[in-house]
Amino acid sequence: MNAFDVVIRLVYLAVATTFVLGLHLMNSPVTARRGNLLSSGAMAAAVAATALVLVHEGGVRTWAWIALLAGAALGSGAGLALARGVAMTAMPQLVSLFNAAGGGAAALIGAHDFARHGASLPVVLDVLIGGMTFSGSLIAAGKLHGLVPGAPLLFPGVRAVTALLATAMVVASGLLLTGHGGVVTLAALAVAALGSGVAVVLPIGGADMPVVISLLNAFTGTAVAMAGFALGNGILITAGALVGASGAILTKLMADAMNRSIGAIVAGGFGGGDSTGDRTPGQLPVRMLSADDAAIQLAYAARVVVVPGYGLAAAQAQHQLHELAELLEHRGAEVSYAVHPVAGRMPGHMNVLLAEAGVPYDQLAAMEDANAAMPQTDVALVVGANDVVNPAARRPGSAVSGMPIIDADKARSVIVIKRSMGHGYAGIDNELYTAPTTGMYFADAKKALAEITAAVKLLVA
Repeated sequence: MNAFDVVIRLVYLAVATTFVLGLHLMNSPVTARRGNLLSSGAMAAAVAATALVLVHEGGVRTWAWIALLAGAALGSGAGLALARGVAMTAMPQLVSLFNAAGGGAAALIGAHDFARHGASLPVVLDVLIGGMTFSGSLIAAGKLHGLVPGAPLLFPGVRAVTALLATAMVVASGLLLTGHGGVVTLAALAVAALGSGVAVVLPIGGADMPVVISLLNAFTGTAVAMAGFALGNGILITAGALVGASGAILTKLMADAMNRSIGAIVAGGFGGGDSTGDRTPGQLPVRMLSADDAAIQLAYAARVVVVPGYGLAAAQAQHQLHELAELLEHRGAEVSYAVHPVAGRMPGHMNVLLAEAGVPYDQLAAMEDANAAMPQTDVALVVGANDVVNPAARRPGSAVSGMPIIDADKARSVIVIKRSMGHGYAGIDNELYTAPTTGMYFADAKKALAEITAAVKLLVA
């Protein structure tokens, strides 16, 4: 081993160590931004080191270098533009698209390695997992963006089709690994994998999308690790293994937070998708509030707990919420935020949204801590949340039975800001809305919070 190889291996070792450190920093909202920047810098160093290896080996022609640099420039520019321009509400879709890009790239690497060296276990897994991740992530992104219906799409014979595709993948993989398959067999494996991604994700309802995103993220990491084995690149193996392991852990945590097994989630058929519905408030026995009513309750409360949901993100009302919270704090109220693990459309969605508005990290309470303090809370302000505050989860027989929830109904009074009486993703009525201590404020979250803030200011004056 010459000096150049030693330096490259030391760089890869430093990069791998930095990846682990960056992942650790992402465990807390306070250090997550630093961890993201650290990991991004490490990946840039890994790419640069790999480019130096190619130059040193002299195995890349001029035209290939032009294509490589052009592709890197286009990919980096597109990624930067998407990341900077995407709205917070569309961040889950962007994550799904990145998952699709990772899975697709891994599948192409597998196909390329097959053309050069023939079939191997990493090549087969690359094409299989990468293909499923690519198509499944595109369907998930479509569901989140509204291009594909959020409700489960259970077309006739979907289970039989899924089983047939799974059988085709097993047979094609076996032929390739035993040396009896060629390009046609590899193509059949790729088509079956792409079809499986579509067939598996289509029947999954919108209520399970946060878990699906995490699961597909784990698949992407696994596919990248297999690409690393196929190319003999240790840093790809390390990065892919870290993504795969962290995605798998997050998937398990998300499933536990919804009290649903991963198998039940993959089986699909749960949730009808978020809908405003066609009911009017008068069709259910709810107590409606005005801005002045809500302002009086909040202005004279000693402790307020905010429970944010996707409605807050959809209305882009995080800044109005923070303004109201600061106003209440100036009056002497203690304000905290109870964020459910699956609030929003992906893990951490609400945390990032609130951080963007300047909400202090120490005001974000874990669900267990928030629930312990809820009986001593004067007002629970629920903004756009639905299933994660439904008391029906505490009794058997409902679609959300056993799901851990924010115990907003145990506060002395509850104010719910919501556009309508429409269902959440579970497709059932929320018993919190008809509770005697609950007042409903029907409006877009941004408009409602602005009106309540103005009314509180008048009381202060």
